[in-house]
Amino acid sequence: MSDVLHKLPEFFGNHLALAALFLVLLLGLIGTQLLMLLRKYKELTPAGLTLLINREGPLLIDLSAYADYEKAHVPGSRHVAMSQFDPEHKDIAKAKDVPVVLIDKDGRGASEKAAQRLVKAGFAKVYTLGGGVLGWQGAQLPVAKGKNPG
Repeated sequence: MSDVLHKLPEFFGNHLALAALFLVLLLGLIGTQLLMLLRKYKELTPAGLTLLINREGPLLIDLSAYADYEKAHVPGSRHVAMSQFDPEHKDIAKAKDVPVVLIDKDGRGASEKAAQRLVKAGFAKVYTLGGGVLGWQGAQLPVAKGKNPG
């Protein structure tokens, strides 16, 4: 191990581009992890969501396209189009003190934007489902099909 550490400065001196790339990637990774730790909402795994459902009965909001929601969604979730998502809506606003879990098709984008809006509106317990409905299905958990329960 100490032999590798002694050769490291020589390697970096001979390969400046690789050393710079390594440094940029390392700083990017550290920055991303810090941002994840400092944000006011948490990302849940499918197992973590199952635990939260069983313990605290969260409000589950699915922001997927309606056609995707009808094909498959987390049981108990209610569909809300992202274009109509409003933290001040009466059904959402009354859930300020209970956990709110935002779900989208693949866990990229819509749920994070909605989570930021909820945090800004004063919601205390905000979560997103990592991987979205596809992650839920990938964990071989049951899905519901069809329209909003109601």
